[in-house]
Formats: sequence, structure tokens, C-alpha cells
Amino acid sequence: MSLSKKNHWKSIFSLKSITYTIIGVLLAVIGLQGFMVPNNFLDGGVTGISILVTGFSNIHISILLVIFNIPFLILGYKKIGQVFAVKACFAVFLLALGMYFIQIPIFTTDKVLIAVFGGFFIGLGIGFVIRGGGVIDGLEIIGYYTQKKSGLTSGETIMAMNSLIILGAAYEFGIETAMYSILVYFTAMKTSDYVVDGFEEYTALTIISKDYEQIKKLIVKDFGKAISVYKGERGYLPNQIDSKADCDIIMSIVTRLEIHRIKEAVNEIDPQAFFYVQSIKEVKGGLIKKKSDY
Repeated sequence: MSLSKKNHWKSIFSLKSITYTIIGVLLAVIGLQGFMVPNNFLDGGVTGISILVTGFSNIHISILLVIFNIPFLILGYKKIGQVFAVKACFAVFLLALGMYFIQIPIFTTDKVLIAVFGGFFIGLGIGFVIRGGGVIDGLEIIGYYTQKKSGLTSGETIMAMNSLIILGAAYEFGIETAMYSILVYFTAMKTSDYVVDGFEEYTALTIISKDYEQIKKLIVKDFGKAISVYKGERGYLPNQIDSKADCDIIMSIVTRLEIHRIKEAVNEIDPQAFFYVQSIKEVKGGLIKKKSDY
């Protein structure tokens, strides 16, 4: 095997990637076996379909997880790339093995606790696996692919498909179980988003101040952040419509942890500085570091 191929496979199966994937799979197994599967609660995606089919068949869920994920894994290989497909296959087969060999007792039969904590553990598992560069549910591949090819976000695509799965849950297990399954999905989605983005979720911080030159130097030199500058006017206050002044409007892409520190430092320069923060869905190019392992 050539040196380049060795390095290629080494990058795929790095210690960090394997560790994240194993932790994620174990957390997902806890959520599925300890809360959801014994109580017929569904998550979304292939996992939800597998639980649904298991409810009216004698096929073990581990087999269904592999079978139902195969088409999506093939799509991931063709449309996203080899590295992603290998990591996704590793995660899916590891989850199937975990569901087959690991036995976890049911933690509770309380429906609210099942929905909240089942979704929480599933979301943690999904998030850690994504941090490792793979997925444990093939439906996420569809979401990722359609996000690149259409105007729909991955969340919108997955939500539409999961709606059909929840309708199936309502038919098979009853309306109440389907409603709790929506809570499971919502909890899992929010938890996985937080694990993936964590404190590094990027936001756009905009600052308007009379001391814009000092603030520009502060952000660039002291915090090491790139900035964009818009030419504008400040003023136009109530009862002072004619009070205005030219200024530079400063915008920088920052993380959650940086927002508070930057605001405190800016307030020392200008206590009257105006801030506003905007959530952003995607960052690409510039000096922003790459977050995805895909």
C-alpha cells in the first residue's frame, strides 16, 4: 500500500473520530434500549422506521437498522464521498452490533421521561457520531444532500420525511405514542445540534459606536478576529431626528464564548455602543475554521 493511501485511511480512522463514534453509538444504544424501543416510542429517520417495523414483526431491530440504511449509505458514497461513507458505515454497523449484543434494562415507563430522556440520549449519540464525521441514521444523508442541491435546509427535508414516519406511529401504536414521538424527535434534534455546534456555534456580532476605530483594532488585534466594515450613519434617535454622524458599522463572525468577552471589552471603550447578534446557518471561506469532517 502506498504512503498516500496509508495516510488516507489513517485520516478516516483517526483516534478522535473512532472515539467520538463509539461514545455516540453507546449513548444511542442507551436511549434506544433503555427508553424507546421497549415502549414503542419512535425517533425520526431510519431508526424510527426500524422501531415501527419491529413493532409488528419478529425481525430484530439490529437487522433492520442495517437493511434500511444500505440505500442511504450507497447514496452517501456516490454523492458525498468515500470518507463520509466509510465513517457512516462504521457507525451504522457499530450501532447494529450494540443493539444486538448489549442488553440495557428499561429505566422508566413514564411517558414524559421516556420522551425527554430517550430523545436526549439519542440526540447525544447522533451529535457525537457527527462530530466523528459519520452518521447513524441514513435519513441524515438525504438531508445533507438535499441541502447542497436545493433551497431546502436539511432540517426541513428531514422534518417532512419524519412526519410520514410519525403518521405511521399513530396508525400502529396510537395517537398518544405518536405525539410523544414528536417530543422525542424535537429533544433529539435540539440536543444533537448543541453537541455538534457546542460553544463554537457561529453568530454574527454587529457593533455601532462612535469609537469605531478603537473597536476595530480591539477585535482584530486583541481577539484575533476578522471583521467586515459597512459605511453608515448613527443617530436618528427619537426626538432627535436631525442628530446623525457618519460611522463604520463593524461586523464579525464569533462564537458563543467570544460574544460576552468582546462585549465587555467594547463597553470599556464605549459604554453606549450598540450591539446586535444574528444567528447564522452556514459559514464558509475567509478566516473561519472548517468545522465539518465530511
